[in-house]
Amino acid sequence: MSVIRIASRYAKSLLDLAKDQNVMDEVVSDMEGFSKMVENRDLYLLLKSPIINMGKKSEIFTALFDGKFNKLTKAFLDIVLRKGREGLLPEIATEFMNQYKAMKGISSVILTTAAPISDDAIEVIKAKLLASAATDQVVEVETKVDESIIGGFIVEIGDNLIDASVSHKLAELAKAMTNKEYEKA
Repeated sequence: MSVIRIASRYAKSLLDLAKDQNVMDEVVSDMEGFSKMVENRDLYLLLKSPIINMGKKSEIFTALFDGKFNKLTKAFLDIVLRKGREGLLPEIATEFMNQYKAMKGISSVILTTAAPISDDAIEVIKAKLLASAATDQVVEVETKVDESIIGGFIVEIGDNLIDASVSHKLAELAKAMTNKEYEKA
């Protein structure tokens, strides 16, 4: 079974439990915090390591999460650890946040530009995205700056990519010219 499928099932279970126990906000906060913690390379490698035994990982989980995470989140992490699936926790956390956002009607959008843009421009783009059928009722925009796109922008909405960058247009033009899709004068 694929990693995404397994992570999706665990995430759905946690989401359903959090909803049933009315602790959704706390669990969402915990999973966001866990995702930030896993950005630490040492913790990530610990989770993925088959060499470190479950007992040692359990001690580390207790030191890191006891008293800081909701009881449901801590119990969930312990179950995943006992099942030997702790290596999937980063993917489970990501999938949990994806499912939570889908449940709440939140679309995550990544906007890449060649230079930083103003908050006003971001609001205009957000309004246009909300008016389109490509997004849900709420849009979260994450901005990135990538000078290599030269100009224009790239919008990522889930699996969809809208590339209106100058570098993309130049690449298309170069491809068209090598395919001789132009008339000689």
